[in-house]
Amino acid sequence: MSHAPAVGGRINVRNALPQVFLATLLGCLWVPEGFAEDGQRQPDLVTPQVSPGAPAAGKRVQQFDQQYAGTGVHHLLYLPTDWRAGNRYPVIVEYAGNKWQTSPGTVEGSNLGYGISGGKGVIWICMPYVNTETLQNQVTWWGDVEATVAYCQRTVRQVCRDYGGDPERVFLAGFSRGAIACNYLGLHNDKIASLWKGFICHSHYDGVRRWGYAGSERPAAVARLQRLDKRPQFISHENSVQATQDYLKENYAQGNFTFQPLRGWPHTDTWVLYDVPERRKLRDWFSELARPTPEPAADSPTSQ
Repeated sequence: MSHAPAVGGRINVRNALPQVFLATLLGCLWVPEGFAEDGQRQPDLVTPQVSPGAPAAGKRVQQFDQQYAGTGVHHLLYLPTDWRAGNRYPVIVEYAGNKWQTSPGTVEGSNLGYGISGGKGVIWICMPYVNTETLQNQVTWWGDVEATVAYCQRTVRQVCRDYGGDPERVFLAGFSRGAIACNYLGLHNDKIASLWKGFICHSHYDGVRRWGYAGSERPAAVARLQRLDKRPQFISHENSVQATQDYLKENYAQGNFTFQPLRGWPHTDTWVLYDVPERRKLRDWFSELARPTPEPAADSPTSQ
């Protein structure tokens, strides 16, 4: 049994108090949600590694668009653990952030789609930015924008045709560069804009600030924003979403936006791998929108 150090034959009360207080609490310590007893956040999900072979339930595999066969340009396809041929599933298409401290800038390093779905009930595609000169995936900014947009359109069609993706329930998600891509690429023209049922934009937003590439200026971003119509966007950012709220209030006040700050998190997409209130809100938002549209009854006027 240990004792508080004595000073001049007396107990040092100043040193003893913390120990007494700690002993009192040992049986009733409260650990915040998402944290271990050491105060560190603990994930409840681990993003699957890429597996060899053909797509199958619960596997994340590398695929190539036919136009880029034999090159380094590729996307990743994940079929949920409950996937069955012949069934229909919502689809999350995801774009990665730039290569930076907290992000490798690759399709393999993306996490949002898996964290949102937990690996069940949703097909997840990690889409490349296409560099047509090196024939590799671009890890910083856009590569060839037109080629990247075309790759995305073809791949969404192919996944819906071959693996049961529901073309009426396709969502676009992205972190950092990928969050900007939701509008910069996802609303690039009317054709690609028509693919999406909703958007998940985490950390940054097209038009809020100017970057070092063509088309990042605000007038161009606002022009893209007009293609959004009333489709919903879930917009999150570490610490504060105020800058994006202000931008959208000024430039697209009629939009359907849900804003979520993430206080205490760094610039990362891995927060969706943790059971925290912010992820629950995102999952609730997604689940509501990803429900299949009921078929009209046989005697309904819309079925005639």
